[in-house]
Amino acid sequence: MDLVKLIEEYNNLGISEVIDHDRFNLIAIDHHSTRIEGSTLTEIETQVLINEGRTPNGKPLNESLMVTDHHAALLFTLEQARMKRELSVPLLQQINALVMKNTGKIYSTMLGTVDSSTGAFRKDNVTAGISYFPNFDKVESLTKDLTGKLKDAMKTPILVPAQLNLSFDAHFNLVSIHPYYDGNGRTSRLLMNYIQAYYNLPLAIVRSENKAAYIQALVDTREQQDIQIFRNFMAGEYASMLQQEIEKFNEMKKPSKGNGFNFLF
Repeated sequence: MDLVKLIEEYNNLGISEVIDHDRFNLIAIDHHSTRIEGSTLTEIETQVLINEGRTPNGKPLNESLMVTDHHAALLFTLEQARMKRELSVPLLQQINALVMKNTGKIYSTMLGTVDSSTGAFRKDNVTAGISYFPNFDKVESLTKDLTGKLKDAMKTPILVPAQLNLSFDAHFNLVSIHPYYDGNGRTSRLLMNYIQAYYNLPLAIVRSENKAAYIQALVDTREQQDIQIFRNFMAGEYASMLQQEIEKFNEMKKPSKGNGFNFLF
């Protein structure tokens, strides 16, 4: 699996220049990232919601708000990356605040209340399944250290494989710090996309149908203290996404057989 060659083929085909490709790609990111976190909207429902503002019938409003908030956060994240805004704690907090804008909650703690729609750090210790995360009093320093290391790494010219690993590692490390009450997974995946957009790489998607394998890769990486486990998982997701896009594009270019239509999406 040569990711560099796949990226070159993807770019050389001009897939990103196809009408509406970028918009559909962003909607796919919205769909899969929110579905991992519990949304039941289909990809078509997500598309109609983003493009036309129509909420699906029979689905909780909270799920539609989750999707529209994620879309706003994704657009903001990509804009900041293309402007080459330096990575920082305030930038991550802005992204998380957009992710949780309309679905955030108020948490009461011994140290006061925390509004999770503001990007504020948690003031309690948390767990998720079998995973335990750093004590709340370490969150700010760990997040500052992470953003500092990522910022320094991004100032040094690195080749595409290292750029991808940097994005995957950032994803893993932020979700493992779990700095927020809510939206940690979505924010961590957006951080990954920020780094990829910064380097003008195609954006990775963690497919919702692979949620169990995704969580297992995170758990195994922590338990075995081996970042290569998560890198391998993400590289597989990335290669699969690129291959699917290349195949769809090549299929679109084939002459139609009588019905006059060839569909890319």
